Amino acid sequence: MVDILSLVLHHDEQAVLCAVELALEAGVPTKTHVLNLLHRLVDGTPIDQPDVTPPAALSLSKEPEANVARYDGPHHGRNTSCVMIPLVLPSSSCCVA
Repeated sequence: MVDILSLVLHHDEQAVLCAVELALEAGVPTKTHVLNLLHRLVDGTPIDQPDVTPPAALSLSKEPEANVARYDGPHHGRNTSCVMIPLVLPSSSCCVA
């Protein structure tokens, strides 16, 4: 809350107040949202964006399933022959003090 109040030190008080009111109306009273709205007000970017209706071609033909057990099996859709590659660090490593 102090961060939002301190915005008046760098921005117009009315713009900060407007951004806070818009955030409250949207039901997202967070510092990040207030800052986003404030920068949009200052930059002149439109606040209200039109609703987007995706075309029918972008609809899902198969709904995703929440089944993580399918990854536990031996054949999970990837090449099951794994090759272990050893990690070799250079002799003059920057991590050595």
